[in-house]
Amino acid sequence: MIIWRFFGFLFAAGSVLFIVIATAVYIFLNSMMAGLPDFTALRNYEPPVTTRIHATDGQLMAEYARERRLFLPIQAIPDRVKEAFISAEDKNFYTHAGLDFTGIARAVVTNLKNMGQNRRLVGASTITQQVAKNFLLTSEQSYERKIKEALLSMRIEQTFTKPEILELYLNEMYFGIGVYGIGSASLNYFDKSVHELTLSEAAYLAALMKAPNNYHPIRHKDKAIERRDWVIDQMVSNGYVTVEEANKAKATDLQVTFRPRGAHIFAADYFAEEVRRWIDKTFGEEKLYNGGLSVRTSLDVKLQEEARVALNHGLVKFDKGKGWRGPITNIDIAGDWGKALLDQKPLSDVPEWKLAVVLSTEGKEATIGLRPDEEGENASANERQIATLPFDGFKWAKWSKGDRKGKAVRNASDVLAPGDVVYVSTNDDGSFELEQVPEVSGALIAMDPMTGRILAIAGGFSFDQSQFDRATQAYRQPGSSFKPFVYATALDNGYTPSSVVMDAPIEIDQGGGQGIWRPQNYGGKFYGPSTLRLGIELSRNVMTVRLAKDMGMPLVAEYAKRFGIYDNLMPVLSMALGAGETTVLRMVTAYSMLANGGRRITPTFVDRVQDRYGKTIYKHDQRICENCNVQRWEHQGEPTVIDNREQVLDPMTAYQITSMMEGVVQRGTGTIVRKVVGKPIAGKTGTTNDERDAWFVGFSPDLVVGVYVGYDRPRPMGRGATGGHLAAPIFAEFMKVALKDKPKKPFKVPEGIELIPIDRRTGLRASAQSDGVILEAFKPGTLPPDSYSVIGFTDDMGRPVTAEEAEQALTQGTGGLY
Repeated sequence: MIIWRFFGFLFAAGSVLFIVIATAVYIFLNSMMAGLPDFTALRNYEPPVTTRIHATDGQLMAEYARERRLFLPIQAIPDRVKEAFISAEDKNFYTHAGLDFTGIARAVVTNLKNMGQNRRLVGASTITQQVAKNFLLTSEQSYERKIKEALLSMRIEQTFTKPEILELYLNEMYFGIGVYGIGSASLNYFDKSVHELTLSEAAYLAALMKAPNNYHPIRHKDKAIERRDWVIDQMVSNGYVTVEEANKAKATDLQVTFRPRGAHIFAADYFAEEVRRWIDKTFGEEKLYNGGLSVRTSLDVKLQEEARVALNHGLVKFDKGKGWRGPITNIDIAGDWGKALLDQKPLSDVPEWKLAVVLSTEGKEATIGLRPDEEGENASANERQIATLPFDGFKWAKWSKGDRKGKAVRNASDVLAPGDVVYVSTNDDGSFELEQVPEVSGALIAMDPMTGRILAIAGGFSFDQSQFDRATQAYRQPGSSFKPFVYATALDNGYTPSSVVMDAPIEIDQGGGQGIWRPQNYGGKFYGPSTLRLGIELSRNVMTVRLAKDMGMPLVAEYAKRFGIYDNLMPVLSMALGAGETTVLRMVTAYSMLANGGRRITPTFVDRVQDRYGKTIYKHDQRICENCNVQRWEHQGEPTVIDNREQVLDPMTAYQITSMMEGVVQRGTGTIVRKVVGKPIAGKTGTTNDERDAWFVGFSPDLVVGVYVGYDRPRPMGRGATGGHLAAPIFAEFMKVALKDKPKKPFKVPEGIELIPIDRRTGLRASAQSDGVILEAFKPGTLPPDSYSVIGFTDDMGRPVTAEEAEQALTQGTGGLY
């Protein structure tokens, strides 16, 4: 009886203890449950997704993200990829209810064995537990967090299907190198979609889940392959692949293809950066880096490459004419110069140039060592990397400073010394030529004049060298390239191309104690009475000032604002010669309005933006087309696009000034363009005081291009560095390629314009057979004069004089000057 009473007591005590412990566990679990995050939010999972920028032909241009991720629905992920991850992380995924109790027991035993050894705790996390941790909890190493993780996992399993849980997992997990999610990992490690992954590649990506940094494919290649092979073996054990498939996959080397972080399209860095800034300004930083936007830009890949080539050719040619400025640096060549040269980083966007080190100079030749490839090739010196730099490759390098300024180069030692690090390029015959990064800079923009779509942009010699975009950010004086808008203002307000302005000395009292201003033509000469056409063809400064004075500068300022060149142009006469500051983008946009018949356009780098769900949230083209989206054809006519854009200039005026700028190319300051391009082009050169800025802006009927050249810190470029000699050849080289396969398309003559033969010098009606006769464009109600007075020249009584009287007064030095 006593024994039974004793066992009864033990049973009662045990029951009480069990109830107490169970109650405590219940209370503890309840408190844990009460503090759990809301796991149902996983239903509305919107992970940070990469914003992707595409060229107009669909090529990927750039990607922007804090977490580089592409979300893939589970249906888009191949079974083989799923099987690799399940084998690596959770082989019982499809059978457990969120927890793998066998794995938990094994982890507990391991952790007990490792107590006191300062080792990281081992987990037994299922895929569901990893989802709970990564989405809803922290990475804190504690039993309390593991309990919460377990509770959440069981709840998640009750609420979500296995495919849904796996979809969350595969899109959220970190794969190293700043990449999240299986879609982005496949692209960034192997430059493939998930459907193209081999067994070996899928197994490697699954292997990364344990510790991405420990299995880096280059820094820890052996460990990465070992872990990959383990995953493949697990797939065999789970019956997902055969032994033969596994052996073949394990025999494969681990080869990765990292995707670039910047622009994916060569030479598009400036364009991509402009798009990035626009998205940030328009949609905000969160949408840019996390929103998963799909952006279709206006970039023409071929024109972009040609823009870079044309601009860089012009900059290098001008810079070489200034002489050699010295090497990039000097290194010790006594040891392993190959490895020392690897420390010098080349310009990645100027791949035709290679870094080299001068090994010796002997007479008219130098021996150089080329920079080794960083991948695969030994950085040490070897004969394959050694070459000869001949005299013809550096004879251009006359010294531009120091004791030897201007002295002709006779020997390699005049220019180079052993250890000098320099750039070299390869000529067509295989010989090397010395190069230097140009000190002068510039920009080029190509635009569709009908829509304002920017097709190409080169913001400088190299984005690697300088990310400052001279096409959109540099404010410079346009010089005479602004004159077409002064003349367009006149033509839109009663003047004709035959109107005659006096080209003679003029004095302007600037007021405010600033003294008298005496504008000069380039070259210092005056040419007497001249038509507006002749004035713009030969870029006459004094004529332009007289014309602006006759109209009034407030009117010119109004038109300059209308075209978007300046926001508020000072109404002083010097501004008529382009003394105000503007950008290449603004100038090209304004010229586009001349080219398209006077319609307002808004420049854009972006055609369309879609959100992560494919919904269009921005479209550049705002024209109305009511019947463009009909479901089927029912014998209706073609849809009509309603062009509701503002008319900023009379189309007839736009054609008149275009015709006059054709004369600039055919007979004036831009004849190099006619010789090189050989197709209808209108344009205007521009050169500022002391040759600090050189411009050429011009267009065909379908393409507008602006070129600017100058030092970033403005200073004289030297006598002769004019728009016609420096910027126009760059424009011509680009247009020759851009229009190569285009027909010789003339500029469209607006209805109502009358073409009348005139003498281009006098503006008077002339016989079509006479020399110097051209067809001039006149608006209805205007005709070439039979006789005329000269704008800007009066007799002593203040009365206008005839052309003959003006010529006589100029010759004799008489006549009133205002």
